[in-house]
Amino acid sequence: ILTAALSVLTLSAFAQKDQIKNAEDAIEDSKFDEAKAQLKIAEPKLSELNSKWQERFYLYKGQAYAAGTPTNADLETAAMAYAKAVEMGNDDAVEALASLKNDLLNSAIEDQGTENYESAAEKLYTSYKISKQDTVYLYYAANNLVQAQNYDKAVEFLQQLNDLGYDGSGKSYTAVNVETGEKENLGSKQQMDLMIKTGQYTDPQVEKIPSKKGEIASLIARIYINQKQFDKAIASIDEAKAANPNDVSLLLSEANMYYQMGEQAKAIAILENAGEMDKTNPTVFNNIGLMYMELKDSENAIRNYEKALEIDPEFNDARINLAAAMLNAERAIIEEMNGLGMSKKDNQRYDELDKQRKEIYRSVLPFLEKAMEIEPDNTEIVRTAMNLYTNLGMQEKADELKAKL
Repeated sequence: ILTAALSVLTLSAFAQKDQIKNAEDAIEDSKFDEAKAQLKIAEPKLSELNSKWQERFYLYKGQAYAAGTPTNADLETAAMAYAKAVEMGNDDAVEALASLKNDLLNSAIEDQGTENYESAAEKLYTSYKISKQDTVYLYYAANNLVQAQNYDKAVEFLQQLNDLGYDGSGKSYTAVNVETGEKENLGSKQQMDLMIKTGQYTDPQVEKIPSKKGEIASLIARIYINQKQFDKAIASIDEAKAANPNDVSLLLSEANMYYQMGEQAKAIAILENAGEMDKTNPTVFNNIGLMYMELKDSENAIRNYEKALEIDPEFNDARINLAAAMLNAERAIIEEMNGLGMSKKDNQRYDELDKQRKEIYRSVLPFLEKAMEIEPDNTEIVRTAMNLYTNLGMQEKADELKAKL
């Protein structure tokens, strides 16, 4: 009986080896469906084979499912098979897995470009499952699910990130590609230094990547607000704040949450507190300014935009917002001008108001001119400056800007 049993096992192993060989031949002939069929027959009793045959099985499975026009599910199957082969020491699988990861990420970027966010999220999540240490892919997958309005799945991924203690902060090492003129992230200081030495790159920079904890809490809160689950939104922010009491980005998220809930006064108070906590963060003061503009308080908005620019004179968003807040003062002037009649008194008042309006334009122009230096391709800034030049009778300057549009 024992001899007969061993004979059956030996025959079974031979059959599985044949099926794996058949799959290899089918792959070489580009008959990928046939290869998949052979591998499915061999898989249930794969444990009966030695490690070398198991390694070949996983390599061929990866090749079969990655070939042709694979679905997202096929790509995931291929990736997991390659990962198993890599784990078993297969060198071919190492290269194939790296190539597949690169293809997955490029395909996810293409999906984002066509607003196919659900598909992008699947591919990014597969990239994360292949390499669990790359938690940033889970973060990007969650963001794409938010864009796809698949909020339940997005919250699931975001909670996973919280459970993993994902922070996302760090440093980026960038330099300018001499050939293309484009700024590129070179991944590490060693790689950046090496590329600078070759002369192919210039202008190396080390930039701080801020923590994403506040952003994650904000996304979770945003989802709950969208679902009208305000208690859960508040709880998610409170939980994040309790774990990270000195994280100003969480206060910004909390302020944004209350703003979305229609509680603007509370949002302002939180932002003012953030400004007290971090007096060196221009984004905080820019956001305070934006919130005051929502409350139609141009004076306080301008004050905070100016603070942001004192901290960072190159912070163009604050400069543009400042110009918009200053121009806001012309609305009341124009309304009064439009309501005037044709009497001598009205004509005198019209001239006074027109003078006030032009003074506003003159005070705003230096900010717009600086903004255009920093963002020469921003058509909105160019168009606004052109209109101001026209109203001030500076036609030559207006025509210069018109040529840029």
